[in-house]
Amino acid sequence: MAKKEPRRHSVIKTSQVNPSPAGEAGSRARAPQKISSRALLAEADELVIEHNGREYHLRVTSNGKLILTA
Repeated sequence: MAKKEPRRHSVIKTSQVNPSPAGEAGSRARAPQKISSRALLAEADELVIEHNGREYHLRVTSNGKLILTA
C-alpha cells in the first residue's frame, strides 16, 4: 500500500483581499475579480479561507475539480 503524502494547504484571510465597495450611491456595479485557481492554491492541495470568523476549505478533488466546504 502506497503511503499518502500529507496535504499541503494555504491560508488566506478575507481582510487580505481588497473587496469592491458594494451599494455605494451612484456607483456602477464592478465586475468580479478574476484569479486563477493555480494562483490561489500554488502547490497546495487545499486553501483555508477565513471569512467572518469562519474557516472554509477550498480543495482540489481527485478529478481536478474544486470543492468549497465549511
